[in-house]
Amino acid sequence: MKDAGLTGHELAVRCGWHKSKSSRIVRGRTPPSDADIRAWCTACGAEDQIPDLIAASRNAESMYVEWRQIHRDGMRRVHEQTVPLYQRTRCFRVYASNVVPGMLQTAEYAAGLLRSITDFQETPDDVAEAVQARLRRSRVVREGDHRFGLLLEEAVLRYRVADEEAMAEQLCSLLSVMARPNVSLGIIPLAARRTVWPLEAFYAFDDAQVAVETLTAEVNVTAPGEIRTYLKAFRELSRIAVRGTDARDVIRRAIDSL
Repeated sequence: MKDAGLTGHELAVRCGWHKSKSSRIVRGRTPPSDADIRAWCTACGAEDQIPDLIAASRNAESMYVEWRQIHRDGMRRVHEQTVPLYQRTRCFRVYASNVVPGMLQTAEYAAGLLRSITDFQETPDDVAEAVQARLRRSRVVREGDHRFGLLLEEAVLRYRVADEEAMAEQLCSLLSVMARPNVSLGIIPLAARRTVWPLEAFYAFDDAQVAVETLTAEVNVTAPGEIRTYLKAFRELSRIAVRGTDARDVIRRAIDSL
């Protein structure tokens, strides 16, 4: 509204609203409907912003959710709640900069990681149940019509979030999953010339949603423009990743280091 040089009264007139409605929306007292957003953007000459603003408005409550809130009853429940999202997603694109992606984790690796998260967040301890829920959710890798594009920073292979035996089992499991026809696993070497800097871990579910993991919260991106940016980053990161024999060599060196 300010960029368009409009007052609240002028905006209301252009949108055909009573001035009180304009005031309530501006002050955040009344959430705008999809039609309100379209009218507002059209009145301000910002039609290109309509899809992103509608997506943001529809998902405002789930856009930024603190882990303490998500895990307030433990971690099993959130794994079970996200099963439908995993089942309906046909194309997963995942970038991992800190730990092995959840859908590839072995039981012992997941237990070590989830134990650390529970202790750090001081949330209810249901690690054993959460591990089993994570494994059940991960069946999508082996069942159904799903494709996985996975990128791991080489450092992920070296971070010891579990004991040596569990780490070796996890890394060997990565070698096994690489053979699946629905999985493309790339490793970004530590020595790679970066065209995109290391980012926070993110999971793209088709072209509909990106879940970004920060220390304190999960950020769910649904605005088309933001999703395109994350997918662009995924493509650029893919260009510096190694695959096939070269990726296997990187994983084997990590196993040998144990």
